[in-house]
Amino acid sequence: MTNYLDNVDSDWFGKRLSAALTVVIAAFVVLIARLLFLQVIEGGELRRLSEINSIRLRSVDAPRGLIYDIHNRLMADNRPSYDLSITVKDAHPLEQTIEKLSQYTGLDEAQFWERLEKARGTRAYKPVLLKPDIGRDALAAIEVNRWDLPGILVNVSPRRDYIFSPSSAHLLGYMGEISVEELKSTIYNDYKSGDYIGKYGIERVNEDWLRGKRGGQQVEVNATGQVVRVLNTVDAIPGHNIILSIDQSLQQTAEKLLADLAGAAVAVDPSNGQILAMASSPSFDQNAFISGMSHDEWNALISDPQHPLENKAIQAEYPPASTYKIIVAAAGLEEGVIDEKTSFFCPGFLKFGNRTYRCWKKWGHGEVDVLKALSESCDVYFYKVGLELGVDRLAWYANAFGLGEPTGVDLDNEEGGLIPTAQWKKKRMGVSWQKGETLSIAIGQGFNLATPLQMAMVAAAVGNGGMRYRPMIVKTIRTADGQTMYESVPQVAGRLPISQKNLWIVREGLFQAVNDRHGTAWRSRLEGMAMSGKTGTAQVAGRRDDAAEGENDWGSIKDHAWFVAYAPRENPRIAVAVMVEHGEHGSSAAAPVAAEMIRFHLSGGQPKADASLDVAPRTSAEGD
Repeated sequence: MTNYLDNVDSDWFGKRLSAALTVVIAAFVVLIARLLFLQVIEGGELRRLSEINSIRLRSVDAPRGLIYDIHNRLMADNRPSYDLSITVKDAHPLEQTIEKLSQYTGLDEAQFWERLEKARGTRAYKPVLLKPDIGRDALAAIEVNRWDLPGILVNVSPRRDYIFSPSSAHLLGYMGEISVEELKSTIYNDYKSGDYIGKYGIERVNEDWLRGKRGGQQVEVNATGQVVRVLNTVDAIPGHNIILSIDQSLQQTAEKLLADLAGAAVAVDPSNGQILAMASSPSFDQNAFISGMSHDEWNALISDPQHPLENKAIQAEYPPASTYKIIVAAAGLEEGVIDEKTSFFCPGFLKFGNRTYRCWKKWGHGEVDVLKALSESCDVYFYKVGLELGVDRLAWYANAFGLGEPTGVDLDNEEGGLIPTAQWKKKRMGVSWQKGETLSIAIGQGFNLATPLQMAMVAAAVGNGGMRYRPMIVKTIRTADGQTMYESVPQVAGRLPISQKNLWIVREGLFQAVNDRHGTAWRSRLEGMAMSGKTGTAQVAGRRDDAAEGENDWGSIKDHAWFVAYAPRENPRIAVAVMVEHGEHGSSAAAPVAAEMIRFHLSGGQPKADASLDVAPRTSAEGD
């Protein structure tokens, strides 16, 4: 019987069917093998990957540049700060997460919501800073409960630490969180919410040098927003380090001497204009601006009648009082109104018009030449010199000595003081200048205003032979690896318009003011250190004759006390100006402070054996 299936076609079909079955079986074998590989061998990794929500970029803050004094003593450092942030996209349910966060850490929940409200409109995957610098206890609580706090991040960032705070507070300044208005400014294009910037002092003026360049990381995060691993890192570039001309030991000495007083003390190097110390009292804690300050603390600070936030060395303006007689004497000598031998009789007053202008020494100084006038600070002598010169010539010399305009120091918000002219009064008040007003101007009263820094620069210029320098604080700027980017050089602001002969006369009068027994600063002389100086007592408007002894209401009772000085007498290495608000007499309140600063500096920073200033009660020879 013939088998019709057993033919060429059926054989071909059988072969094709076998091949197809083989392919199908092979495919199933590969599939099963792949499944086994994925489930058994790669199962753990795939399970981890299944939890990953996304790959994100995270910024890394740059360490801020450090600040050193002239002896490389660290003044402003960085410490680790634990900054609490939230990624809203990952923090679901948001209300519950915030509530638990507050519960676990003890931090204020209302403050968190306030931060989130301010960040409204920010992209949901961008972290929002809830609270900087939360401390180790809060960090530990978050780490323990991290799986219960989706979207919560804690980043470690460098935070400013002022090592000697409140020392140098007005000088270094402080940092604060960038405001919404500042973020909108073109000055802060590369900044983000939560960044800290220099708000005051060296920190603000040198923000671009100190800041550094932000780095970044590419990270994997899981569904709760927590980092699983770091994929790539671009290192942050640290900011530049700044070396100041400040001697921190001298700075702290000045601040200690001004403790419990309101005022300022400035010390400069007369040979180049570098500032060695700049103290303003009272001070404040810069670190409080970093760690956070309550509203009550802030209100107490800004309402303090002694104005602790004001840098009195460059922002407070006072009548220069008898320290201004340095300029009047120089002008009188240079203009030929007086010479070394010119003398006037001082009976203790000068009658001019229908008024009597008194000398501080009510029974008078007798016959007085320019040296004695400077040494004993005779008002009558300078009344007469001022009348001969007139207000406008006095103003010209005062401007040439650097008064009436900012010194140009490398700090912000410097005031320029005031040196009046006849034209100024006419324009400002609509009335003409009166000759009687020149008498007040001639002894540094009236409309005259100057800052302690300006008067320190006057003393420095007189001491160094007539060269006016622009005061400088920043000495060197270097990269983190030591490469010098900036090195300060002395900058001449001008020369005093006085001959060396006449300048010698002025300098001799200042030397006698300290070293002659009848000089106003006799009790502040230094053994073995030839100090020259000038006292001053600035009258305060509204003084009451019936004020009780020692009574003080910060602004209407006691006079301000001045002293400017330099030492040694030849080739001086330090010039100082001290202003004590309501100190009453320069001889008893300001001169001892300046003398101790000079002694400390010239003795190589050796502390005084007796910590007291040995200030004796003022005698009749110490009027100013």
